[in-house]
Amino acid sequence: MELRHFEPGTADARAITRVNALAFREAYDELLPDEVLAGFEADPSDEQLREHADRLREDRKGIFLAELEGRVRGYGYVRWDEGTKAFVGRDEAGLKELYVEPDYWGEGAGTALLERCLEALPEETEQLRLEMLAGNEVGRRFYEARGFERTGRSEFEIAGEAYPTVIYALETAAQR
Repeated sequence: MELRHFEPGTADARAITRVNALAFREAYDELLPDEVLAGFEADPSDEQLREHADRLREDRKGIFLAELEGRVRGYGYVRWDEGTKAFVGRDEAGLKELYVEPDYWGEGAGTALLERCLEALPEETEQLRLEMLAGNEVGRRFYEARGFERTGRSEFEIAGEAYPTVIYALETAAQR
């Protein structure tokens, strides 16, 4: 497995979009309506990809890709400073996204990406926080097995509907 930084441009943006759609549909199949899941397109237009690549370019320092068998099979996206969610405090970071293709779940790519995201955090970062849809059992098992603790609840709007979420936190090296 090779881990690397996101490279600005549509090739990596296309890979991230594909992995996100495949993993999102699988993880949330029982939690979200079919029409919402169908909106997560694995093959968007070139214009959509350019826009996505432009947004990702600003956060490049916190986006990592996992390549297996010569293809991107997962990615992790961590943010700190500006642009994090309201539940992420000062001296904390937010794990915005961590997705691996379902066919590669359980093979170590998610753990490797999480570890790489943690290594990228500024030294003074005390906690890594994340939010995921309530009922995501795959995500819950993954994060709890890696030491994350549930710290709260919230809601997230998707396609005009509010869905319950859970918030998790992990103490980072600065706290140990």
